[in-house]
Amino acid sequence: MKSTKLKEAMKRMLLLLVLTGAIGLVARASTDVEKQQKQIRSMVQDTLQQLYKADPKSKLAIRHAAGYAVFSDLGVKILFAGSGNGKGLAINNRTKHETFMKMLEIQGGLGVGVDKFRVIFVFDNEKALESFINSGWEFGGQSTVAAKSGDKGGAMSGAVAVSDGVWMYQLTEKGLAADISATGTKYYKDDDLN
Repeated sequence: MKSTKLKEAMKRMLLLLVLTGAIGLVARASTDVEKQQKQIRSMVQDTLQQLYKADPKSKLAIRHAAGYAVFSDLGVKILFAGSGNGKGLAINNRTKHETFMKMLEIQGGLGVGVDKFRVIFVFDNEKALESFINSGWEFGGQSTVAAKSGDKGGAMSGAVAVSDGVWMYQLTEKGLAADISATGTKYYKDDDLN
């Protein structure tokens, strides 16, 4: 009789330990996700402040846009190949809905170095924003374009039109880039953070 009660008590204790461990793992995973989300939101705010300092008109353009997306990228290139990856956030200005996203970049050509830059997309309309978020975005091949002045009444003077209704700013450590390079870059939803 005592042996049966002892076995039952041991089973309950083991079950309690397993449940406690599982709850701890779920709580830690939730905390890690929240921490990453907080870091990305902070990067977005820092990037926007840098952009507004480099191009004050961009603040009004972003405020009046359907939405925007901000990404931080770290790329490494060694001899003939290179790659980069980063994280970002797309925000619908009307609904304030946030979508956490990733980016992946593949580079070809000769070179050595590490590039750190930020990319800001501005969407003129909700269709372009929703397409970017839900279908992703991909730049293929070598694509380098120069920022033009005077478009959209000067509101987007430091940006480049990369598609119908989509503008792009690129910030480097030296400031707003005059030439924007998008080499084999893919943007897509981050299923782990949404």
